[in-house]
Amino acid sequence: MPEPLLAIDNLVVEFKTEDGIVHAVDGVSYELYPGETLGIVGESGSGKSVSTLALLGLIPQPPGRIVSGTAMFKGRDLLRLKKKELRRVRGNEVAMIFQDPMTSLNPVLSVGFQLGEAIKTHFPDEKDDAVKKRVVDLLRLVGVPNAETRFNQYPHEFSGGMRQRAMIAMAITNSPSLLIADEPTTALDVTIQAQVLEVMKRVQQETEAATILITHDLGIVAEMCDRVLVMYAGHIVETGTVETIFRAPRHPYTIGLMNSLPKLTEDEEWLEPITGAPPSLIDLPPGCPFHPRCFLAREKCRQENPPLAPVDVGAGHASACHFSEELIGRKSKFSEAVA
Repeated sequence: MPEPLLAIDNLVVEFKTEDGIVHAVDGVSYELYPGETLGIVGESGSGKSVSTLALLGLIPQPPGRIVSGTAMFKGRDLLRLKKKELRRVRGNEVAMIFQDPMTSLNPVLSVGFQLGEAIKTHFPDEKDDAVKKRVVDLLRLVGVPNAETRFNQYPHEFSGGMRQRAMIAMAITNSPSLLIADEPTTALDVTIQAQVLEVMKRVQQETEAATILITHDLGIVAEMCDRVLVMYAGHIVETGTVETIFRAPRHPYTIGLMNSLPKLTEDEEWLEPITGAPPSLIDLPPGCPFHPRCFLAREKCRQENPPLAPVDVGAGHASACHFSEELIGRKSKFSEAVA
């Protein structure tokens, strides 16, 4: 087994608000290996984005605060790096594709200039002609048509899909070892979404970068990822390979997520939502945070928060459920699709 490229251990992130302390990420631990794609899924507010933004020093402090944890990347703890050292890592060895490209690109600077700046920030002695050639090549790589002409255009002259392609090009300008994509297709229609995902696959093959894909869309996870973390209320509640999670989920929340999705091969009049609503991260319920919405919940769940424990060591499958054994053989609506 190769050494992990990134190893997160017991990451805890909080936000101080007028109403109290928001426990956004609470004890998250995982590893990411070279060339691997890891999906992080969960409802809004589950801690998916915060857990990765903290790695790059992008949590506003205050009100945010990294309470504890380590994030070892190539022998360095990202959480302990000084701001200047972290700036050298960010955009060079680790890059991020954000959810909304229109707010990530400067509207008064050309797209080509902005991509070129991403190169010159880390390689200031690079000649302008070489930078332009590299940028045009990157725009071609991510499928932007007429790349030389587009180089001089502004973000408003790009469609939503092309802006997201430009953001992917910016992220890979310096061939990062780790690419973090935060809901990269949320604002795009289905056709453009498929094209952008195809671009991301091609980019990963070209760069061999490890990728963390943050999404609420389990369909994207099934298509893109090798392993998946399911997060709820700041905790990891299940982890395993994509095939294992989809075929044999062992946490009630994971089953609920899958059953709440439409299945195109079946005629469904109604979707099956998860009952209730996510808890307040300021005032979490005692015991398992999912127990108020759980079909397996009983007294032990209301008193003790279950640890993330192996349920199938060989498959790297773990679940944070007191009664995960009762889910053996229980299928989600997508189990047969990956059987």
